Amino acid sequence: MNNKNKQLIGIDLFSGAGGLSLGFENAGFSVVYALEKDKYATETYKRNRNGRIIVDTADIVDMKPGEILTKLVLDKGDLDIVLGGPPCQGFSIANMRTRNKDNPSNQLIFRFWDFVRQLMPRWFVMENVAGLENFDNGKVKEELVRLFKRSGYQAEAVVMNASHFGVPQIRKRIFFVGNRVGKPLVFLRELAQHRDSSLTSVREAIDDLPPLPNGNLIDPMPYIKDKVDTTEYQRSMRSINSNEVHNNLVSKNNCLVLERYRYIKQGENWRAVAVRKPELLYNYKDLSKCHEWIYLRLFWDKPSVVISNYRKNMLIHPEQDRGLSVREAARLQSFPDNYIFCGPLGFQQQQVANAVPPLLAKSLGTMIRTVD
Repeated sequence: MNNKNKQLIGIDLFSGAGGLSLGFENAGFSVVYALEKDKYATETYKRNRNGRIIVDTADIVDMKPGEILTKLVLDKGDLDIVLGGPPCQGFSIANMRTRNKDNPSNQLIFRFWDFVRQLMPRWFVMENVAGLENFDNGKVKEELVRLFKRSGYQAEAVVMNASHFGVPQIRKRIFFVGNRVGKPLVFLRELAQHRDSSLTSVREAIDDLPPLPNGNLIDPMPYIKDKVDTTEYQRSMRSINSNEVHNNLVSKNNCLVLERYRYIKQGENWRAVAVRKPELLYNYKDLSKCHEWIYLRLFWDKPSVVISNYRKNMLIHPEQDRGLSVREAARLQSFPDNYIFCGPLGFQQQQVANAVPPLLAKSLGTMIRTVD
């Protein structure tokens, strides 16, 4: 059977809330199993799939590949694809404290390789932060590619920018991709060089969403624009038969933080406060340790900066003096509005921030189906 017309079966390790799975599902794959240790992320994953999938809330360290095959009634080699996005704090350039070889999360990328080696899917895709490309002078990346090749795979690693695939966010990620069925991987370099004719801006992504006060907990809420007045991106995100949108939840900032927001214009960050009202930063002992994303107010007419840890960084809405809502951040990640996030607010925020943008994942999945 031509694989372009065949249902391709896959699993998602380190699934999080399901961005990578969603993208590959939209590209025509059937993800039948997910593994994630965070209970709220698995709750989100399950809610958005109507029981069509086995989801285990467990640490991959405690799992064996054979257990997954037994649950799926499959044999080694039966899976078409294994997906995964292992935790990446140990490789992120934004991590000033524990970005080193001793961070235990760094070993999880090799756990992913071990599962691929034992499951022997036709394809694999592993996502991580772009900082992994040059971590330890590129030795970690080279070692991982070498291990995949030693296990019988053609394998390459490529960095892709989500904004080049319709996502309204400058988000670079590295993807390790391989197959054991002799398919050339030239398309990966083509994807790395791909760029949409125009970039989607924050305004084009979220200006139909409801205005919100600091600390908003009212949910759901109505859209503020009719569909005919929305952008193409907004129409693609909105639910077909709903006039309301969910996850309009915002962290409640104290008065000092709100006062700081007043002195920050679009595209500016904490430095604007340091210049215009330095006394408002009295509780920062060493401003040299503040990175560029702290108190950054997004531009309306440009894509967003990367929204990882957007709550801790306190990324600011382009016009309103508050942080981003869960739904606004989800829009900037390219999650559709009918994708509902579960759990306490902080966990919802982290789920969105950690996710692979579904539009980016779809582009990669579609290309794999095309060459397979």
